[in-house]
Amino acid sequence: MSIQWFPGHMTSARKKAAESMERIDVVIEVLDARLPEASSNPMIRDLRAHRQRPCLKILNKADLADPVVTAQWLAYYNAQKGVKAVALSCKKPGDVAKVPNLCKPLAPHRADRLKPLRMMIMGIPNVGKSTLMNALLKKRVAKVGDEPAVTKSQQVLDLSPTMTLTDTPGMMWPKITHDADGFALAASHAIGRNAVIDEEVANFLGGLLLARYPALIAKRYGVPVEGLDGPALVEAIARRRGCLLRGGGLDIEKASLILLQDYRDGAIGRVSLETPTTRKAMLDAYAEKLAAAAQAKADEQDPDASE
Repeated sequence: MSIQWFPGHMTSARKKAAESMERIDVVIEVLDARLPEASSNPMIRDLRAHRQRPCLKILNKADLADPVVTAQWLAYYNAQKGVKAVALSCKKPGDVAKVPNLCKPLAPHRADRLKPLRMMIMGIPNVGKSTLMNALLKKRVAKVGDEPAVTKSQQVLDLSPTMTLTDTPGMMWPKITHDADGFALAASHAIGRNAVIDEEVANFLGGLLLARYPALIAKRYGVPVEGLDGPALVEAIARRRGCLLRGGGLDIEKASLILLQDYRDGAIGRVSLETPTTRKAMLDAYAEKLAAAAQAKADEQDPDASE
């Protein structure tokens, strides 16, 4: 199943963000540290490139991610021109307090009352933008919720006499190219539940965690993991946790939600769903697939050319 989710209000949110980009100096893009590239909206990259705006990439929820993998992602992003990356938790005031000073070097010409530093927070739904906004301003100005797409309008507030902050709604993009990204986003609760089937998402997540963190899975659920795949893990969780339907069958939906919630809460341990290496391998495989499809189409149109 391919997962797609692009509520109507996000079209207007993108238009408004494009207009505001002209009047800001630094984009603060909030990512999920467990899946930084999968949670990076390509429309934000395009908007930044069009206006040539520098970016502070915040790998939020770093306390839930594999620290070794997070270090790899920081090196990957910090090698990019006009980008500064930092890993933190937007729920920790001490971490958030560092953000304004990290933005200043990205726009050194904006630092006083006449030319205040204008920052804009962007990112996909449910990644922590509103939590960051509230923490920076030290008061509740943005609605925070466990469901994606809570924030639906843009607002501009003064952070200090020399800094302004624009908060934007979470934005997805019209088409998620890679199925693995869609499932990873759904597992991380960045996509509304009306667009996904929890059992399929749990099967994907279970298979991924078995491949990369089998010891954590075995410890959390007390089951032998050798030979298990995603669906078998969900069934094992159902048996272990007593998830039964009337009549004695396994309640796979309930077991799926247990696995998904444990991942979202960090109860399984510190895990990451992608690394720079796995990301490159996925993109390379996709490029080869496209090239093969293009060649097959060309051969079909001109059979003699392949001889």
